[in-house]
Amino acid sequence: QVQLVESGGGLVQAGGSLRLSCAASGSIFSPNIMGWYRQAPGKQRELVATITSGGNTNYADSVKGRFTISGDNAKNTLYLQMNSLKPEDTAVYYCRVTLLYSGVIVWGQGTQVTVSS
Repeated sequence: QVQLVESGGGLVQAGGSLRLSCAASGSIFSPNIMGWYRQAPGKQRELVATITSGGNTNYADSVKGRFTISGDNAKNTLYLQMNSLKPEDTAVYYCRVTLLYSGVIVWGQGTQVTVSS
């Protein structure tokens, strides 16, 4: 059974950087899509960035050029490097994996990111 644990959130000033990590345990079979999503207070959860097991990436327009998603297969860890952070990036950030053959979707518990102005 796959489990995801996020870390790396915190409080940062506008213009600063954070790197989120998502450690995966269990068997994550290819093909799959791993991604970061976020949910701000009073808003729906939204996609931030995804990466396929083939290495293709996709970003929300609001984070393009500022955020970078990457994965380390040896460590079974997904990362989100966030630069030039803005107050509107404040949200709980969630890691998600979709196993494409089985259709199984697993979410992490989330990590809070707060950007002060």
